[in-house]
Amino acid sequence: MPAKGKHRRPKSQRFARSIAVAGTGGAALALPLMGATGAHAATSQSVSEKAVQSLPVTQKSAEKAAAKKDAAKASTVRTYSVRAGDYLSKIADEQNVRGGWKKLYADNRSAIGDDPSLIHPGLKLSIGKKARTSTTKTESSASSSSSKAKKTEKAESKSSSNSTAATQSSATISSSGYTLPVTGATIGTGYRVAGSMWSSGYHTGVDFVVPTGTSLKAVAAGTVVSAGWGGAYGNQVVIKLNDGYYAQYAHLSQLSVSAGQTVTEGQQVGLSGATGNVTGPHLHFEIRTTPDYGSDVDPVAYLRSKGVAVG
Repeated sequence: MPAKGKHRRPKSQRFARSIAVAGTGGAALALPLMGATGAHAATSQSVSEKAVQSLPVTQKSAEKAAAKKDAAKASTVRTYSVRAGDYLSKIADEQNVRGGWKKLYADNRSAIGDDPSLIHPGLKLSIGKKARTSTTKTESSASSSSSKAKKTEKAESKSSSNSTAATQSSATISSSGYTLPVTGATIGTGYRVAGSMWSSGYHTGVDFVVPTGTSLKAVAAGTVVSAGWGGAYGNQVVIKLNDGYYAQYAHLSQLSVSAGQTVTEGQQVGLSGATGNVTGPHLHFEIRTTPDYGSDVDPVAYLRSKGVAVG
């Protein structure tokens, strides 16, 4: 029968084609996915290569930045305040000053003065090689004006101090023309106290306990024999008194007289301090028969013999 003789397409063929189409479609879809994966892999590889290539550049930049930082640190100007017991070579070593104490002195000569050994607590020192060269003319002018103002103020203060010292000493001056080396001080270590810390085996003078910066006076009229650095005595002044004896003032923070200068009774010869071999600020005072070490006599007995009340 014709109806029975018709052939129907097997469903399996349609399914096969569907699979084929689906397969073809899958393959078609797979191609972009594979391409995308390839592109992604290429991009990752490219970024990785660029990162690797950029490492030396980054490292160089970091090294340059570190070098600039070190240079800036090295050229930074710092201010150091002198403390008791300081001296230029010690400060230069502690603060790592290139060129040592000579460089430090050269950069601060205007503040220190002609003698590098005469520095006192509270003195401000500039540390750094650009301490002078980095300032502009305007800053230099301002600094000069400030320095002049400070000098004027210091001179006025010194004048006032001398006036006060003269007023105070008038109460202690005896009729014989002698006075105490410092007003209102107590004696710490006395004369001839034994101890291994002294090369002679005993204390060759007396120590007046006073803070740094206290005015020190000539006990009588005379002539300055020496004024400067005295080794373990620090900054010292030695005066030949008119009666032939010598008075020594040691560990000073500042000198007010110079060698060859004549002084009167009660005149300021310097300021107390803690320079040299000391444990704290005080005035080491000696009376000698010669200007040299080892010729000491009892300073308290000497002053009392001149009518000066001590202690």
